[in-house]
Amino acid sequence: MNDFLEFTFNQKALLAATLIGFANGYLSGYVVLRRDALKIGSLSHALLPGIAIAVLLVGLTAASAFVGALIAALLIGLGSLAVSRSARIDSDTALAILYTTAFSIGLIALNFVPERVDIEDWLFGNILGLADHDLWVAFGVSAVVLIVLTACQRPLLLTIFEPNVAATQGVPVRAMHFLLLGLVILALVTSLQAVGCILSLGLLVTPAATIYQFANSPRALFWGGGLLGAACGSLAVFLSWLFDIPSGSAIVLLLGACFFAAYIFSPRYGMLAKRKKPHSHG
Repeated sequence: MNDFLEFTFNQKALLAATLIGFANGYLSGYVVLRRDALKIGSLSHALLPGIAIAVLLVGLTAASAFVGALIAALLIGLGSLAVSRSARIDSDTALAILYTTAFSIGLIALNFVPERVDIEDWLFGNILGLADHDLWVAFGVSAVVLIVLTACQRPLLLTIFEPNVAATQGVPVRAMHFLLLGLVILALVTSLQAVGCILSLGLLVTPAATIYQFANSPRALFWGGGLLGAACGSLAVFLSWLFDIPSGSAIVLLLGACFFAAYIFSPRYGMLAKRKKPHSHG
């Protein structure tokens, strides 16, 4: 561990993985409660065309990739809501059409990216390559996401579980949906350099899905998901350095391993517990 911490880039990666992992893990509680995993997966793929087009227009920098991905995700996410309200299709269908179209544009755009430009880190993540300003962006966005989620927790939960009751109590239900969508997009874009746009879905779904095998309380999902995301993120950075494996894949793989362990061994909802119940009852 001392050898690992000797290097400045490892220290930055460890701090960034902890920040991004906690923010995404905390937000994953809302994603799991809303059952929005497939929608988030669509949005994560919508980041690709934004990055590719930004590279073609202004070249590859952390700022251009971040802004390009953010604009693309906002256009796809908010565009699907706008299309669904003005056409005879639901928002999920509109999102599927928009994101597959955008993803196709991104794949075509990649063919025109100069060979000297390597955008693989943005597709699959490379948290060991973070610069100081990347760390500040991760810190700033994570702080905004956590503060807003904590401040708006009650109206957000009321909107998720009882939208009609929320509306009668004066909660701006539509605004809450847009707010949560915006926070999800911010979290997705911030996790780009950690896990890349291809794997970002895992970081934004798996932590709370794992905690959900043990607890039903929304607060447990939020804080438990945050702590699990931070723990797996920081441990995966160390393991990726130790075994020389891609950091983004290590983070998502470790989270996946935790989920399957919970799926099997959870004392209340695990597969083994469900098999024991009929036997003990008899």
